[in-house]
Amino acid sequence: MAVTKLKITTKCKPKRSASASLHALTAAALALPGLIAMPAFAADEEVSFQYGHYQEGKRQLFDSKSQLNPIEVDSLQGSAKVKLAERIRFAFNYTQDTWSGATPITTAPLVRDGNSLQNADINSGASPYIGNTSGVFDKNFNPLKVDTPGSIDANVIGKDTRLVHTLSFASPETRKQGDFKLSYDWDNAAVDMGGGISIENDYESRFGNLAGRWDFNQKLTSVSAGVSYTNSHTHAMVDHDAEPYFFTKGKLNPYQNETHLIPGANGTSNRVIDGNREDWATHLGLTQILNKNALVNFNLGYTYSSGFMENPYKAVTFIFVDPKSILRPDGNYNGNYAALLEQRPNERNQWTESLRYVQHIDALDAALHVDYRFFHDDWGINAHTFELDWGQPLGNGWTITPKFRYYSQSAADFYQPVFLSKQGLPGSPVLGPDGLGTDKNYSDINPRTLPSNYSSDQRLSGYGALSGGVTLSKQFAKGVNFEVGFEYYTHAGSLKLGGGGEGSYADFNYYVANAGMKVNLDALVTASNGHGHSRSDHHEGHSGHGSHAPAGVMFDHALHKAGYIMLGYRYMYGNQSGNTLHGDSIAKDSDTFKQGCANNSCSTTPTYMTMHMHMLDLMYAPTDWLTLMLMPQFVDMNMDMRQLKDAPIDPNMHIHQGGHNTGGVGDTGMYAITKLFDKPGHHINLSLGVSAPTGDVGVKLRDTHQQGDLFIHYGMQLGSGTWDFKPAITYTGELDRWSWGAQASGTKRLESKNSSGFAFGDIFQATAWSGYNLTNWLVASIRGVYTVQGTIKGEFNGPHFGDGAEGRAWGGSADYTGNYGGRFWDVGFGLSTMIPGGDLRGNRLSFEWLQPVHTDVNGFQVERDAALSATWSYMF
Repeated sequence: MAVTKLKITTKCKPKRSASASLHALTAAALALPGLIAMPAFAADEEVSFQYGHYQEGKRQLFDSKSQLNPIEVDSLQGSAKVKLAERIRFAFNYTQDTWSGATPITTAPLVRDGNSLQNADINSGASPYIGNTSGVFDKNFNPLKVDTPGSIDANVIGKDTRLVHTLSFASPETRKQGDFKLSYDWDNAAVDMGGGISIENDYESRFGNLAGRWDFNQKLTSVSAGVSYTNSHTHAMVDHDAEPYFFTKGKLNPYQNETHLIPGANGTSNRVIDGNREDWATHLGLTQILNKNALVNFNLGYTYSSGFMENPYKAVTFIFVDPKSILRPDGNYNGNYAALLEQRPNERNQWTESLRYVQHIDALDAALHVDYRFFHDDWGINAHTFELDWGQPLGNGWTITPKFRYYSQSAADFYQPVFLSKQGLPGSPVLGPDGLGTDKNYSDINPRTLPSNYSSDQRLSGYGALSGGVTLSKQFAKGVNFEVGFEYYTHAGSLKLGGGGEGSYADFNYYVANAGMKVNLDALVTASNGHGHSRSDHHEGHSGHGSHAPAGVMFDHALHKAGYIMLGYRYMYGNQSGNTLHGDSIAKDSDTFKQGCANNSCSTTPTYMTMHMHMLDLMYAPTDWLTLMLMPQFVDMNMDMRQLKDAPIDPNMHIHQGGHNTGGVGDTGMYAITKLFDKPGHHINLSLGVSAPTGDVGVKLRDTHQQGDLFIHYGMQLGSGTWDFKPAITYTGELDRWSWGAQASGTKRLESKNSSGFAFGDIFQATAWSGYNLTNWLVASIRGVYTVQGTIKGEFNGPHFGDGAEGRAWGGSADYTGNYGGRFWDVGFGLSTMIPGGDLRGNRLSFEWLQPVHTDVNGFQVERDAALSATWSYMF
């Protein structure tokens, strides 16, 4: 998902030089999305963070009632730019997307009842009905509504040609991408090279690019060009519930050369789709300054793609009717519905042309951005994009940017909602003179009766999209910018340019909301130099370089004076893997099987669980003695399971294969830190705070075997779900090259249960550390930690593994509340540096490796591995 980021140039004054005009206007143009793969170097030294949320609305399902939540995506992006030398710069981006929810898997006639299963509605996320089923069709092969769908003896009620999307629910999945760019500048030219990798459970992509820019005509004209290469690999497991539509008879299987079987759970096999794809792309651009207030930009692009182009999770509904078959007594045909995995061409040539105009309006100190983009390919798609943005400064650093976007595309040549094949479906019965089935079945079909390529993916249909939104940003004087944005989209076939778009059944709405922070380190350093020192320098001079605690300790210090601000980023990684423990001893599988799941028998245990947590530290001192702190969090986790040895076969084991992912916004912390004692060499701070339950505790797995969507394991939920009280008292001291400290902290749940029916146990932690200044800018530390946490109270208030219901009696050790918490002893080794000079002066980086020493768990849990904490901060 792309999250929109906009930036508006400042007012262009008549005395500004041509070079300055080019720089300002080009920066304004490049700030719009889509021109280049990575952001323009608006500043040599910059750090930014951005969160985005994408949410679709409900689909049109007519008579079916769906309890499936529409698809939603949480995105986190972090970027850093640094100047390695006078002309050399380096940029790095990290992007993480986590999505889940219902999305169309195919399109089918409404009378097929694909969304209804065997019940009157979609039963809390039960699997869609897309397998081979019988149908009745008139002499023109139109589907007919019958009293008992799926039966060849059904009675016809009437004609109904309406179409509907068949929805399928996806468990949470996470994509992670890292990319970089290295740039070298001359006076009138620049060259940059970059690359990166994008990883998902079933998809991996590696890419590289090379680009250059040449300025001439007194820097009023700029030409850019670039080339990129991407290599992607798909490794998609066809899950258990998809097998009904994965045909292998005759030519019905379009992927017969790309699929193979791999070992599955309990001696079974799983079908996997493997495919490789390559993309070569090039672009050529021209930017021209027209006058001191305007520029125009023109770009040409070409992309050649080859290899595996299909979406392995999209199916196509075919109607199979044999015109030579004997008519039913009512004069209609009996036939079949069947869903096949889509088939796309193995090559694609794509061309893009774009034109951009930027105009600064002196009278309003505003900027107008007008964009047009035309895309076309050899699949038959022609697409037009029109964008209009107006950036209006409001004063005091505030800027508001309303925006409008219109998009329209024609359908691909091989797109149809539903396909007709005039022949009997292989394996279906040949009808006799009485209209009933005989003992003969249709054999393999004639492949010439099927199209070479076919897809009903809505993204290849003809449609239009209209959107409007607004971005509000606040620029602080010292180079800190905060931004929030919202955009609402309407996707409809009737909005297609020239008409002829997809039917209204495919219409839907969605929105994108985002919030971001950008820190211009150049501006902060410049402001600090103007005062002769930075506030970080002042603070360190007061308390000593080593007074800060190791990276794994929070709430250890307050800001020095009223008006001070500190911005920081904190990353924490934890992993559990290896043996299963019972208390402080290694548990045998037989013990876990018998005792690990309360009154039930355990069937599975985790093989590993990893946790990544990203936090922003936003601190402000309204007085000399009080510091306020806001800490939003973004979390992602992954867990995989294994079958316990000698345990009876778990019929749901296939659900766990490939692991489970969750990710998104975690709980949000709000704290007040006050100075109880603050003398040279000794400091005592008290932190009182609450954690707001902004993390989702209702994350569920996709449905299987019509069980309905099930709560994922307790430890994989994104927050506590309860309001929590989090106090901490911290002592720190320093003398010469030594520093030391101790802290006692806790978490008290303020509610007995959350919205999902449970509450995590309370936590108490005690820690002490000592540090030594190896140099005037580097500190090494060692720390001891003791933590105790109670078990979970209550349990999920909805379907979950091990709840005793039919088909769910089996569970794993991670599904039982007694297998959480315990007593833990750890030792940490850390390094911390405060950059003493140069363009990055005042930036602090800290790292700590936490190694388990002793573990005594409640119940049965997989043992802990090491944990890592890393922090960055800057105070001004």
